[in-house]
Amino acid sequence: MITFHGGERVSVKAIERKKAEVEALVERMQNSKSFVIVDYSGLTVEQITQLRRELSANNCEMAVIKNNITRRAAELSGYEQMSNFLTGPNAVAFSNEDSVSAAKVVHDFALQNKELELKVGVVDGEFMDQENIQVIATIPTREVLLTMIAAGILQPIKEIAIGLDLMAQKLENPEVE
Repeated sequence: MITFHGGERVSVKAIERKKAEVEALVERMQNSKSFVIVDYSGLTVEQITQLRRELSANNCEMAVIKNNITRRAAELSGYEQMSNFLTGPNAVAFSNEDSVSAAKVVHDFALQNKELELKVGVVDGEFMDQENIQVIATIPTREVLLTMIAAGILQPIKEIAIGLDLMAQKLENPEVE
């Protein structure tokens, strides 16, 4: 069966398929820790493949999704402001485990590949414009932050241990200074 939709002839099956794609994307957006919209125009197939590998190594995925599908899913998810950025060839990078991984991987990749542009994103349910997503992208990963915290906690303990060791040595050998 064929119907008219926006001046075009579109089959009911095609409309149902697109509706299902939007619903699946809404669910994916809502279940992701974060996702970012990137403009990949100008990248070669090899560069896109490399970006996908780097995202995958960081428990992220990238999908090229039609702008209309992304726009409808964003609006249904409550991210209407994202619509203005859905022009040109875009992809969506999703992070399911870490809130900053997708933005960080894309940002770092873009430093080496100027054709890639990190546009906007959503982190922990909050829309981030380009400026804010760039800030998020420069935050160290969770593992690095935990290491920094551990080092900060251990440093005073290490200094106390060294001081106590020196005191013990001094008590054992009072003539040695």
